[in-house]
Amino acid sequence: MGTLALASLADPKVLGGSGTVNPLHHPAKVKRVIYLYMAGGASHLETFDYKPKLAEMNGKPMPESFTKGQPIAQLQGRGLTCLGPQHPFKKCGQSGQEISTIFPKLATVADDLAIIRSLKTEAINHDPAHTFMNTGTLISGRPSMGSWLWYGLGSESESLPGFVVLTSTGTSGQQQPIAQRQWHSGFLPSQFQGVHFRSKGDPVLYVGNPGGVTPERQRDVIDATNELNRQFDKSVDDPEIATRISQYEMAFRMQTSVPGLMDLKDETKETFDLYGTKGGDGSFASNCLLARRLAQRGVRFIQLYHRDWDHHGGVQKQIEVVAKEVDQPMTALITDLKRTGLWKDTLVIWGSEFGRTPMAQGNGRDHHMKAFSMWMAGGGIKGGVTHGETDEFGYNAVKDVVTVHDMHATMLHLLGIDHEKLTFRFQGRDFRLTDVHGKVVKEVLA
Repeated sequence: MGTLALASLADPKVLGGSGTVNPLHHPAKVKRVIYLYMAGGASHLETFDYKPKLAEMNGKPMPESFTKGQPIAQLQGRGLTCLGPQHPFKKCGQSGQEISTIFPKLATVADDLAIIRSLKTEAINHDPAHTFMNTGTLISGRPSMGSWLWYGLGSESESLPGFVVLTSTGTSGQQQPIAQRQWHSGFLPSQFQGVHFRSKGDPVLYVGNPGGVTPERQRDVIDATNELNRQFDKSVDDPEIATRISQYEMAFRMQTSVPGLMDLKDETKETFDLYGTKGGDGSFASNCLLARRLAQRGVRFIQLYHRDWDHHGGVQKQIEVVAKEVDQPMTALITDLKRTGLWKDTLVIWGSEFGRTPMAQGNGRDHHMKAFSMWMAGGGIKGGVTHGETDEFGYNAVKDVVTVHDMHATMLHLLGIDHEKLTFRFQGRDFRLTDVHGKVVKEVLA
């Protein structure tokens, strides 16, 4: 059976129907989420939030009224100088969405995007900011949003996990590691942990049988192991034993389903050209194509990390490089979801753990938690709208401020879940993804 990854797999249908939220709290707009996670902190000032005043102030001191007494990551105690936007913006689509010229292909689908410019978070360094974005808390070890969805809704797939993570690495920026606890199930039952599929080679190690081991022999081993586990469970009554039984069952089914998932013979040249990849090369483009295939097979939450956005220096050139790595693939994903009929019930989210400072760090930008941008698209989203505003320097979110809890609440709402009702009792308290916060951002809903 091989790897630790396989030890965290299960079929929720075996363990309790379609999920704990059954029936749904209200009609769902979407069935699944594809989260395009730009790890490292994409600069909102070079992507989706153009600031003419900042351009005018380029090279001049940053007004102290914005920064005095405020937490700053690596620029604390230094002279703060304004760094104007490093790339021009254009009005795109019939809606006139302002998008940076580093995204020429995404600009062609501007009318599908709801751009949120007023997001803020509570962490100023990468690892805690990832933790907060993924789990809704700065405390490590809590369940990730993908695990909450799988727990609440179950999986539509009987042969793949309900939460799959894919990672890719580009050629610019500082590429910090992404800890596996970012897709952990925390105090939820362990079968709801996200499963990291490798982007090159076999996505799950040891998914194939060694020579001489037939499916029938493998089935016999699993049946015997499960029976031993059931007998042991009668003595100790441990709920994790039921989880382990289902893990073996899922692993057995994955031995057939995963090779089929990675077999791209049924994809056309047109599709490969659309994404800019032949697949299986470990790139973000390959992962976007794989995300569509996972969505077709019923995976509930698909998260793609691209680790290439931490531009403390050389932001002008480096963000252009990474934008090129993701621009065609993410636009292709939108196009492909439309032509395959998945668009209407898939939510696509693009964003980072935080933004970047309007102040220069040499020729780059430091971490920034008080304002950044993301976009949503797909089922239930009102395309062609821009929600929220930052101040004239892009330092503070000042109008229609959106928190990470609000984003989580909105995502759950589109899936038919009232975020206040999806709870799990742990250590005497009912926990939820949004903790005691969160409101649905209705302005971006169709």
